[in-house]
Amino acid sequence: MSITATGHSYVDAVSGTRLDVWYPAAGVAPVRACLAEQLGFVKSEVVTTTIASLAEAPADTADVYLRLHLLSRREVQPNEINLDGIFGLLANVAWTTAGPVLPEMVDALRAAAASEGRSVGVDGVDKFPNMLDYVVPSGVRIAIANRVRLGAHLAEGTTVMHEGFCNFNAGTLGPAMVEGRISQGVVLGANSDLGGSASTMGTLSGGGKERVSVGENCLIGANAGIGIALGDNCTVEAGLYVTAGTRVALPDGQIVKAGELSGRSGMLFIRNSLTGAVELSVADPERWGGINAALHAN
Repeated sequence: MSITATGHSYVDAVSGTRLDVWYPAAGVAPVRACLAEQLGFVKSEVVTTTIASLAEAPADTADVYLRLHLLSRREVQPNEINLDGIFGLLANVAWTTAGPVLPEMVDALRAAAASEGRSVGVDGVDKFPNMLDYVVPSGVRIAIANRVRLGAHLAEGTTVMHEGFCNFNAGTLGPAMVEGRISQGVVLGANSDLGGSASTMGTLSGGGKERVSVGENCLIGANAGIGIALGDNCTVEAGLYVTAGTRVALPDGQIVKAGELSGRSGMLFIRNSLTGAVELSVADPERWGGINAALHAN
């Protein structure tokens, strides 16, 4: 199915490098203004982008930005569309309070702004902007904007606390508490809790190739982490990192690699406080009451 959208883009005034594209919601005119444009560092363009097939790799920067918007607007889910090669299609951008510019232009921008009594802050230097600068999904809470990249998919009822992080092409599929890191490609099912500083292993930097996911009604404790998929009603003890190669003692005495358990439901991973061994037990759904419904009623 072909998709066409019209957006507003900033390009570097000298090189013509496309810095970003904002695709507004239907019925909103693609018009923006920023100090960097007023001072001549960037130029505005209105672009119309057509994607013939989301199964094909992106063609250019405008194409990538439209796909990231579709994810953050919940029109597609993580891992449903082709994002191959996107890093090579995105410029490294300084995201400033005066608008996006190439990093090497920041000092000149600051000097020009100062001559007019203005100051310029830099929120980050990255290929991806903050999601909230382009898409604000309904029914979510995000404590710090720069912890969620454009292209994150956050379902209604999701809360991302101050130390929570969500990468592009990743996120939640239902109400969830995010106090840890959701890596690229990872999704959390409804009513799951990723505890403080907890981690989910992605595949962007190589290594393991398994797609990590978390099912519904799961709890990953503070400072814990996973490198395997969890089904529904699973718990990982606080401080325990379970990778595919972690040796796990089963209730019948067998020792297996955690990768052999990937995707199963009803698992409870704990570390024996006397021996240090990682053990698997049966999770009790009644023991953990789930996420706070009142907190996530956004």
